[in-house]
Amino acid sequence: MSTEALSIEQLEELASRAREEVAAASNEDQLNRAAAKALGPEGWLSRATRTIGSLPREERPRFGQAVNRLKKELEDLVKQKREELRRRREMARSYLDPTISGDLPLVGRLHPITQTLEEMVQIFVTMGFDVWEGPEAELDYYNFEALNIPEHHPARGEVDTFVLAPGMLLRTHTSPVQIRAMEELGGRLLRGEVDRIQIISPGRVYRRDRPDRTHLPMFHQVEGLMVGEGISFADLRGVLAEFARLLFGQGTRVRLRPDYFPFVEPGAEVAISCPFCGGGGCRVCKQSGWIEILGAGMVHPEVLRKVEISPERYSGFAFGVGVERVAQILYQVDDARRFVSGNFEFLSQFVG
Repeated sequence: MSTEALSIEQLEELASRAREEVAAASNEDQLNRAAAKALGPEGWLSRATRTIGSLPREERPRFGQAVNRLKKELEDLVKQKREELRRRREMARSYLDPTISGDLPLVGRLHPITQTLEEMVQIFVTMGFDVWEGPEAELDYYNFEALNIPEHHPARGEVDTFVLAPGMLLRTHTSPVQIRAMEELGGRLLRGEVDRIQIISPGRVYRRDRPDRTHLPMFHQVEGLMVGEGISFADLRGVLAEFARLLFGQGTRVRLRPDYFPFVEPGAEVAISCPFCGGGGCRVCKQSGWIEILGAGMVHPEVLRKVEISPERYSGFAFGVGVERVAQILYQVDDARRFVSGNFEFLSQFVG
């Protein structure tokens, strides 16, 4: 990750150049190159997003808002220019020979899961979380042992886990990244160089689940972690409440109920008030008024000890959100398998 953030003035200058390049594009290839420089995975907006965590805490919201504003503006400009080029092609084709048949090539767009994941990550980044990634082929130690998941736990069996070799597997959650982050940043926390560890880890995970309406053998998660002095359950609830409001709407409420996860104590099942009926009860929420979206809790003391962080001095919380679950709610998709069906007619509904 880059550690040097651009200034807002530099972002505006880059955006001005991007506007000129988009406006000057005379064909799809030129437009795609101009869009990729600003909006692509390695474009300057993506790089700027990854540097938000290096800014002073009080500057992050303003910088994040500027990044979001410029991203939305440039996405709209690219969309308008793409439509303009399409109209030009149709006019030219009609002038040349209206009897020639043929179809325009299909224009790619972001998959709905990618759109959902990017929106979730952006929300947490604007809240001050750094983005960390880790390997999908993971060691048993990071995936289970360091997370206080005992050897006899059912999740460690080959029935539920894709085992690659002794001690190596496809990760079953993105939680191993929290261990790697605490190992790397724990020393800085203890020396007072940082006041807290605050990260999210988005990515693919794998479980030997039989595909059904709510389960897939490969899916996506966003893990969140905050560790420091005085971190409480109230902080966890505040972060999740703000995330829910920003993603599902300002009127969204959260509900936490006790639940068990080996790596947190206490643990909680987190639900949101149904965004479709406002909590009154409907078909989507099965008349309950609530939809469960994630698991969370306070980091277990044994997990902190594994990374040599004293639970007597420090505390923290962690949470894990299933991206496909969120996408199903946002887009009212009743079967998660549709996201991986390859059905272009279904996927083309999602503008990205």
